[in-house]
Amino acid sequence: MFRCTLLLLLALLTPLSMAQDQPTTEPRTGLVLSGGGARGLAHIGVLKQIEKLDIQLHAIAGTSMGAVIGGLYAAGYSADELEQIALEMDWPAALSDSPLREDIPFRRKQDDRDFLVKQRLSFKDGKLSFPLGILQGQNLGLALESLLVHTNDIDDFDRLPIPFRAVATDIATGDAVVFKSGHLPQAIRASIGLPGFFAPVMVDGRMLVDGVLSKNLPVDVAREMGVDRVIVVDIATPLKPADDMHTILDIMDQTTTLLTRNNTQEQLATLTDQDMLLQPELGEIAFSSFAEAEQAISAGEQSLLQSPELHAFAQPASQRQPGGILARKRPHRQPIIDEIRVVNSGKVADEVVRSMVRQQLGEPLNISHLAKDMGTIYGTDYFSQVNYEILHEDERNTLLIRTSGRETGTDYLRLGLNLVDDFEGGSQFTIGASFRVNGVNPLGAEWLTRLQIGEHQQFYSEFYQPLDYGSRYFVAPFIDAEARNIEVILDNDPVADYRQQRYGAGLNIGRQIANNGEVRLGLSRYGGKSEIRVGDPDQPTLKFDEAFYSLQIDRDTQDNVNFPRSGDAGRILWRQSEPDLGADERYQQLEVRFNKAFASGSHSLQLGAAAGRTYDEVDVAQNSFILGGLGEFSGFRQNGLAGQNYNLARVVYYRRLNASSMPLTIPVYLGGTLEYGRVYNKGDDALDTGYMGAGSLLLGMDTFLGPLFLGIGANQEGERALYMNLGQTF
Repeated sequence: MFRCTLLLLLALLTPLSMAQDQPTTEPRTGLVLSGGGARGLAHIGVLKQIEKLDIQLHAIAGTSMGAVIGGLYAAGYSADELEQIALEMDWPAALSDSPLREDIPFRRKQDDRDFLVKQRLSFKDGKLSFPLGILQGQNLGLALESLLVHTNDIDDFDRLPIPFRAVATDIATGDAVVFKSGHLPQAIRASIGLPGFFAPVMVDGRMLVDGVLSKNLPVDVAREMGVDRVIVVDIATPLKPADDMHTILDIMDQTTTLLTRNNTQEQLATLTDQDMLLQPELGEIAFSSFAEAEQAISAGEQSLLQSPELHAFAQPASQRQPGGILARKRPHRQPIIDEIRVVNSGKVADEVVRSMVRQQLGEPLNISHLAKDMGTIYGTDYFSQVNYEILHEDERNTLLIRTSGRETGTDYLRLGLNLVDDFEGGSQFTIGASFRVNGVNPLGAEWLTRLQIGEHQQFYSEFYQPLDYGSRYFVAPFIDAEARNIEVILDNDPVADYRQQRYGAGLNIGRQIANNGEVRLGLSRYGGKSEIRVGDPDQPTLKFDEAFYSLQIDRDTQDNVNFPRSGDAGRILWRQSEPDLGADERYQQLEVRFNKAFASGSHSLQLGAAAGRTYDEVDVAQNSFILGGLGEFSGFRQNGLAGQNYNLARVVYYRRLNASSMPLTIPVYLGGTLEYGRVYNKGDDALDTGYMGAGSLLLGMDTFLGPLFLGIGANQEGERALYMNLGQTF
């Protein structure tokens, strides 16, 4: 009887057991996303349709831009959120190393006003050194850190809402490196490091570059994640004929396409009838065409809807989940920061880096402040990379700031050129160079030496020594020698042209005001002479000794020194030449300048005012304000006015004629100025232009050498001039 009962139970349980052991009938689906720069934004369109059709994804593998889109999606972003990010992203900023100008230290802002060529030559141990890429990927890395901060406690990519893999290439061996664990932003950044354009990323002793070189379409990687079928999105750029390649970006695009063709074809050859291959019709969209993000996304949407395999992957309409497939949640709450730690391989002390981080302990992570702080640290020019990570240790959250000292060195040579021609024989040029030694000591001391030749000759050397880790207070001794032309005008007619020579030394003490300004108190002593160059040869040589107390207050919040769209810039300079310090005579001078920028769309406007006063008797050939030129009493030639007093108000308007989403494009502007002011000296028969109106029309370009202006100016005094001005006015 017992045996019969047992057999009966076994017979009843066996079908149930067999049913439980049978695998699910729904196949596991993987998504494979290829590289391709801006063309890769088509992946977002594919994901939008995947959500609408309720296609279940069990794994994602991506390379380069495919790793960016795939990694963000796997980490919990929806397709609509990714679309918003792509359309609102400032791509020129993300694809550059330069932090926002408002975030960099004030001292670095002043470099923009002094020297022409933006690119610097780096020196290490006295030898010229070159970087491993045009860009270090600083801003791109920070963008990824910010977007993925909620994944900092996940080091196993299988624990993401969707398991994920990113593919990079070991540049030393050519092998593919598949990231399945680690720091997710770093893995994605390594995958997107196009050689030559982005510097390699060092991970565990390996130098990693873009994954497109080894595995542009990682189908086999997705299969190794246990999927039964794959949706493959191939956005490879078609080869261009020679006639269609016009820029370095076209050449880089073509080179990448050639390098990836073979490994892409190898992966495509492994596809079966169960898989889906999508090749969006992207037309002429290039890897650099981020301005066409909307078109790329739309092409991705259409590619999935037009696929003949769609019915095998999509859920029936009656079974689709409301709102799509995303039942997962991406945490938005920022972690509470209990500790801040610095890992620093630069030349300055850890405390210098720490002083620039404003995050408060015991408070939630402030992403917006942290992004600005990273820009400030990077803007010191001491580091090739600055990034952060949140460590979760024993229920404590540590904000880890990592800085990598510049492999190319922190000593910089910058070259400059200023060329002015009024097309009437009045040509002027100045060639300049500066050499800056950074990180002289752990506090971040600098030694700057500047040399100029041409119309304005100068040798200037300053040792800048911060007095605290925050670089708030400083001392700056200097030596200075210069020679320049000063034109003396009586009754609005030139009567003499002097060559003035001055040489001296001094000491400034001061305080920085955040990143926006600086206050300096100074003592200085000068000697010099002014010799007649053009005019009555019987005019005697003027010799003088000067010694100054000085106060200088500077402010600069402009977003661009040449063509600002926001912010302001101003200076107040007061000085008194004092006989008690060794001067020949006592006199005071005061100069105030201020400009404010506004913008809307492609239109920009600047409102500016300036005034200078000399309060006591001093010879014009000894000390005066040098004025004249495009936008500064237009119609007069550059530096054609020397006056002891002036007033000037002006409006500058310009409109950008071209638009681009890439940093290598040269902006072109068309605009003009309206000015109203007066230049005058004291005493009888002296210069007095009276109040006069002036204006100019100009064409400007912000080239890699600096600003180039072509313009025509005129004023109510009947003066007319054509201008070509290349570079900053030293």
